[in-house]
Amino acid sequence: MQTFQDFGFNKTLTSALDAINFSEPTPIQAQTIPLALAGHDILGSAQTGTGKTAAFALPVLQKLIENDTASALILTPTRELGKQIMDNIHQFLGKGSGIRTAFIIGGESYGKQMAQLRARPRIIVGTPGRINDHINRGSLDFDMTRYVVLDETDRMLDMGFTDQLERIFKQIPEDRQTLMFSATMPKNILDMSRKYLKSPKRIEVGGSNVIADNLVQDIMRVPEEQKYDELVIELAARYGTKIIFVKTKFATERMAKRLRADGYAAEAIHGDLKQAKRSRVIKDFRAQKFDILVATDVVARGLDVPHVEHVINYNLPQVAEDYIHRIGRTARAGAKGHALCFISPQEGRQWHAIMQLLDPDAKPDPRFAGFSGKNNKSKRRGGGKGYGKGQAKGQAKGQGKGKGHRPTDKTASHYSKTPSNNNPRNDNNANDSQTKKQAQTKAHNKPARGKATSRHTDDLNGANYAAAAAKPKKVKSSGPRRAKSGVNTGVKKFDPDQPLSRQPSKKHSGKPVRKHTNAKNKPNISKPGSRKFNNSNAPRPRKKA
Repeated sequence: MQTFQDFGFNKTLTSALDAINFSEPTPIQAQTIPLALAGHDILGSAQTGTGKTAAFALPVLQKLIENDTASALILTPTRELGKQIMDNIHQFLGKGSGIRTAFIIGGESYGKQMAQLRARPRIIVGTPGRINDHINRGSLDFDMTRYVVLDETDRMLDMGFTDQLERIFKQIPEDRQTLMFSATMPKNILDMSRKYLKSPKRIEVGGSNVIADNLVQDIMRVPEEQKYDELVIELAARYGTKIIFVKTKFATERMAKRLRADGYAAEAIHGDLKQAKRSRVIKDFRAQKFDILVATDVVARGLDVPHVEHVINYNLPQVAEDYIHRIGRTARAGAKGHALCFISPQEGRQWHAIMQLLDPDAKPDPRFAGFSGKNNKSKRRGGGKGYGKGQAKGQAKGQGKGKGHRPTDKTASHYSKTPSNNNPRNDNNANDSQTKKQAQTKAHNKPARGKATSRHTDDLNGANYAAAAAKPKKVKSSGPRRAKSGVNTGVKKFDPDQPLSRQPSKKHSGKPVRKHTNAKNKPNISKPGSRKFNNSNAPRPRKKA
C-alpha cells in the first residue's frame, strides 16, 4: 500500500501531512505526484471530490522548497475555489516554512493585495481577471515563475477568461512546468493544452462526466409554478445540510427570504455579493450555523464542505457540464449523498443535453416522454409573448396572465387558423339586423358628451346607422401639413405688408413666422415707444411735463 512517505517529500511537508491525517493518496494523487515531481507537464481529469488540490499543490510545494528562487502561479475560476486552495496550501506548509503567499482575487481592495505583492510572495493564487489588472498596473512580475497550475480550466473558459489567460501566459517564461486540471475534457480544453503544455502526460481517473457510485439521484417532473411547494415537501423529508441551485442571482435572494419566512435557516450566495459577505456565508455554512444554502453556479465548483448531504437542482443549469459539478458538492471523499432534480416542461432540452453528456448511448427515459426528446419543443401559445404584467411569464407559457392590452386579431389567429362559428369576428354570414340591434344597444348605453341633439339621436337609429357605420373615419395626419405645388391648402402665410394683429399664428400657419432680424437677431416688428422696440435710430417720444 502506497503512502505519502513513499514520495520523498521534505520533512516540512511530511510533518504537516501527518498533522492533518494524510496517510494514503487517492488515485489521482498517486498517479499525478510522481510525474509532477519528475518535471512533466500534466493534463489531468478526475471526478470532483477526489483530491485534485493535493495532487498539484504538494509537488509544487516540494519544488519551491528545493529551489529558493522559483515561484508558482495558481489560477482558479472563482474566489471560493481560490480561497479553498489557499487554505489547503497553508495546511500543507505548516508553520515556519518561510514561503510567503498572496491571494489575488476580485472583490478585495487593491491596497491589501499590493502589500502582499510587495512582500515578494513565492506562491500566488488568484483569478484571471484580477491577475490581469495587476499586470496592467505593473505590480506583478513573473520573471521567476517556473510553475503554473490551472484548476477547473473548463470553467475558466466557460466564464470567458480565454483572452485573460493568453495575456498571462505571454508574461510567463517559456521555461516552466504547467499542470492543467479539469473535471471534464471538452475539445477547447484539448486545444488549449496543445498550445500551452509541452508533451503533457495524460491522467484520467474514473473517466470524465462520471457520477460517483455513492450518489443517489432523484428526478421529479414538476411544473414551474409548483416547484416551490414540492421543494418544501422535500425539505421536510430530507435531513442534513442542503445546497439549492437556482438560475439567477435575484432568485437566490428571493428564495432564501421565502424559506426564512417559512421557518427554515437559509442564506443566499451569488456573484454580486461582496467578498467579505461571501466569505462569511461560506464560513457560517461550514460551521453549520444554517443548513440550507441557496446558490448560483458560483459555488458549483471547488466548494468542499464535507457535511453536505443533499443537492437540489431547483433549476437545471444552462451548461450540461455544470450539472456534474453541482451534484459533485455532495458524496465527496467516499461519503454518501443525494441529488434531487426538479424538471419542468420548459427544461426538456436542458435535461436531454445532460442525459447525452452522462451517457451518449442512453435511450430517452419513458417517464419524461414528451419533453426529453431532442426534437421536442415546449408548448407555447401566442408566439411565446406575454401581455402587460405577465410578459416575463408569458415568454415561457405564451399569453401569460398579464393585465395589459388584449391580443390583436393577428395574435389570436395564431391559436386557430379556421374561423370559429361562435366568434362574431370570423362569422361572415352574421345577420345584419342582429348587428344593428347590438349597435343600437351599445349606443343607448354609451353616455353622450354634452347635450344630445335630435340629429345625433337619428344617426344612431334606424336606417341611418348603416350609412353612418359605412362612412370612413377621418384620419388625423401624423405630420405637418405641407402645400403641394398648384394646390391651394388654405394655409395663410406671413404678409409683411399687414400689421402684426392680422398675421397668422405659428400654430395654424404652414411655416413659422418669418422674422425681420437686426444686429441682435431679434424681431423688429414692435411699435415705437414699446419696450421691445430696439431701433436706436428711431425718434423716441418726449415725456410730458
